[in-house]
Amino acid sequence: MKRAFVNGKIFTSDISGAESLYAEALLCDGGRILFAGAEKDLPAGEYPRIDLGGRTVIPGFVDAHMHPVMLADFSRQIACLPPKVNSIQELIQEIARVRSEKPEGGWIKGWGYDEGKFAEHRSPNRYDLDKGSSDFPVFLTRSCEHIRCVNSKALELAGITRDTPDPQGGEIERDEHGEPTGVLKENARDLVLPFMPPETKESTVASLIDLGNLLTSQGIVAVTDMGNLHEGGNYEFYEEAVKRGFRQRVSLYYMWDYFMDDPLFDITPELMDRNRQIRIAGLKLIGDGSISGKTAWLSEPYLGTEECGFPVYSDESMERALEFCKRTGCQLSVHAMGGRAIDRVIDRVYPEKDWTDGKVPCLRVEHLTEPSDRAVARAAERGFGFASQPIFEYCEIETYKSNMDPERLRHIYPHRTMLDRGVKLCLSTDAPATSWAVPSDPFSNLKSAVTRYACDGTDIGQDERLDIETAMILYTKESAEVSGFAGLGVLKPGYAADFAVLSDDLFTVDPMKIDEVCVEETYIGGERVYCREDLRAQNQYR
Repeated sequence: MKRAFVNGKIFTSDISGAESLYAEALLCDGGRILFAGAEKDLPAGEYPRIDLGGRTVIPGFVDAHMHPVMLADFSRQIACLPPKVNSIQELIQEIARVRSEKPEGGWIKGWGYDEGKFAEHRSPNRYDLDKGSSDFPVFLTRSCEHIRCVNSKALELAGITRDTPDPQGGEIERDEHGEPTGVLKENARDLVLPFMPPETKESTVASLIDLGNLLTSQGIVAVTDMGNLHEGGNYEFYEEAVKRGFRQRVSLYYMWDYFMDDPLFDITPELMDRNRQIRIAGLKLIGDGSISGKTAWLSEPYLGTEECGFPVYSDESMERALEFCKRTGCQLSVHAMGGRAIDRVIDRVYPEKDWTDGKVPCLRVEHLTEPSDRAVARAAERGFGFASQPIFEYCEIETYKSNMDPERLRHIYPHRTMLDRGVKLCLSTDAPATSWAVPSDPFSNLKSAVTRYACDGTDIGQDERLDIETAMILYTKESAEVSGFAGLGVLKPGYAADFAVLSDDLFTVDPMKIDEVCVEETYIGGERVYCREDLRAQNQYR
C-alpha cells in the first residue's frame, strides 16, 4: 500500500545531485521508496500521509562490522566493565556470585574486560579468577575479542601447561617461572573452545531475536557478521530467527582458518545474492591483534617498549583464501590494525585483478588504526573498502594512552585523510569488541568521528574530524556498499524504505551532545518496527 511521510527534515545520503541530500517527503510502496523530494512535488493520488512533525529522518544505520551472534551470546554473560565491574576485586565478586547460582556446575563466562578501566590497571590472571571459582571453569573475553583469560580449571580441562607450545600467530602468556598465567592471545585464545559445551540453537536464536529488537531501537537496519566459525551455524541461526521476527539484513563472513582444510566448504552464487535478507558475503582473515591488547602489528613500537606486536595469518592461508575468493567471486575481509599488518595485506592484494562484480569491493580491510601513505594510496587506486570504528579511540582511551604517546594518538584512525585521498571508507562499531556498555550504539560512534574527543575528554586529533553529514553517509550508503547490500543505505527511488525518525536534529545539535540523540521510530520496508512512545506507554502501566 502506498504511504507518504511528509513534513520532515529527511537526510537521504543521496549524493547524486546538489538538491538530493535532503528531502521533505517520502512516498513508499511495497517496501521501496517511490519518491523523495519536496512535499509539493509528491505524485498525485489518494494515499495516507503520515505527518513527521518536522522531525529529522535518516536512512537506517548499516553496521558494516559487527559480531551479532557473539553480542547476543554475551547478553547472558557477566558484563566485566563499568558501571558493573570497576576492578579485579569486583570481577572476582561477580564470578563468585555466578558460581553460587550454579550448583549444577558448568562454565562461567564473561565479556568486555579492559585492564585500563580496572582500578588495578592490570589484566586479571588465572589466580584472580580462581578466587571467584576454583572448581568451575571460568572463561572471560577481553573487550577487543583478541585476548581471553581463563582460570586454572579451564587450563586443566584444555590440557594447557608450561610445556604447551604457542600456536602459529598466538601466545600463551607465561609468568617468570614459565607457567601459563591464564591469558591467551590471538590464535591461542581458541585453545579452550573445543572443551566448552556449544550453545543450543534455541538459546542462540532467542538471543538473536532479542538483539534484533535492540538494534531496531537504535535505528540499525542491517549488520554484518564478521566471525562465522561454523558452516551451517550462524546462517541457520539467522534463518530461524527471521521466521520468528528478526528484521535486519545480514551479510556473513566465514573465518577462513576454520574452513580452508574442508574440501566440501563452498559459497554458492545463490547464497551471495545481494538482495537476500541473510546472505553470505565472503571470507575473513585475521592479520594482527588489537592496540589496547598490544597485539596489533605496528610500524613503530608500543610506548615504553621495543614490542611492535605480531602478524597472525600465514602466507599459505592468504594464498588459499585468494584462490577461493577468485573462484567463487566472494569478498575477502582482513582484520588489520597496525601499519605492518595493513601494508602486508594491501601489498599482497594490490596486483590482483578485481574478482567481484564491481559493485562490491573485492577486498575490505577492517579497523585501520595507522595506515601508511602507501597503503592509503593503493587502496584508493584499487577501490578497496576500509571499515573503521571511531568508538575504539573514544571508549578505550585509557589503554590507548598507555600504549601510544599523545602525538601518535592524534594521527590514528585518520578518517579525514583517508577520505580526502579517495578511499572507500565506511563506519561501524565491531560490537561487542569495545569496552562500552552498549557497544552497538551508533550515536557514541558518530560523536567520536565528528568531535575527535575521547570519552575522558582527550583530544584525539582535530585534523581528522568528519562533519556530521559525511559521517552519516559513511554509516549508511558507504557501509551498505562495502558490505554488499543492494538497494540499501540511501533514501531514493528504488531503494529500501528503511529509515529512522530521531528525537533531535542530528545535523544542528551540539556535536558534544550527539550521543544524547535517540531513535523515536524505526521503519523497515516502510513498516514501523519500533516506536519509543509505545514502549513508554507500556512501561507506564506495568
